[in-house]
Amino acid sequence: MANEPSTADNGPMPNIDSTVPHSARIWNYWLGGKDNYEVDRIAGDQFRAAFPGIPANARAFRYFLSRAITYLAAEAGVRQFLDIGTGLPTADNTHETAQRVAPESRIVYVDNDPLVLTHARALLTSAPEGATDYLNADLHDRDAIFAAAAKTLDFSRPVALILSGILGHVADLDEARAIVRGLMDQLPSGSYLLVCDGSDTNEVLNEAQRMHNANGQVQYHLRSPQQIASYFEELELVEPGVVSCPLWRPATTPFGEPAEVDAYGGVGRKS
Repeated sequence: MANEPSTADNGPMPNIDSTVPHSARIWNYWLGGKDNYEVDRIAGDQFRAAFPGIPANARAFRYFLSRAITYLAAEAGVRQFLDIGTGLPTADNTHETAQRVAPESRIVYVDNDPLVLTHARALLTSAPEGATDYLNADLHDRDAIFAAAAKTLDFSRPVALILSGILGHVADLDEARAIVRGLMDQLPSGSYLLVCDGSDTNEVLNEAQRMHNANGQVQYHLRSPQQIASYFEELELVEPGVVSCPLWRPATTPFGEPAEVDAYGGVGRKS
């Protein structure tokens, strides 16, 4: 059975603020979900008007995540996943993808959006052989995350750390890199890092993001492919390295190589 939802500080569940847009809900809207408010849809439409390709970027994130988790479970043999900044439930969540390959997989989700917390029970539909849990915590709360996650995960065994679309919310690159290093330092040899984030490879997108940030909306900072790749320093990159998300081990089709988007991702192993 799935574990009961928990919080990193065991405090009361925070109230949902439906007057301020939130990135998890905006992305839910771009992906065609229903778990969002008018303020999120307005912000999402404003961004899409400036950069019509953003829904394709959002889908590329999800498809990359599904392929990378399948690789980790099927080829790398990972059975434990720590997904920080998971966002709202959608198709092929981390636990669904991993447990499709290995039903005994154990997954801990971490997010600090109260709307996500209200959907925790949807996330926590684990296969009977495995387990899932949800922690209400911030990316910066490393000690609290690991203390609470230890109830579900065995940190003496390899863990896949998933940071999908969250590091761009950290304004300073050095701080973002320090967060990644701090988290990976807590994991044993044989663990993996999975990162995907928006890239500054399209000036139309760059300008749309600048306008979005200047309007006081949810802040997100696009980075170069080289900067995104820097999160994997001292790790062994899995082929094909850090690339535009659709190009990371794409499914074979008769229609040729998929089109690139302005989002880069990769997977690295800690030796």
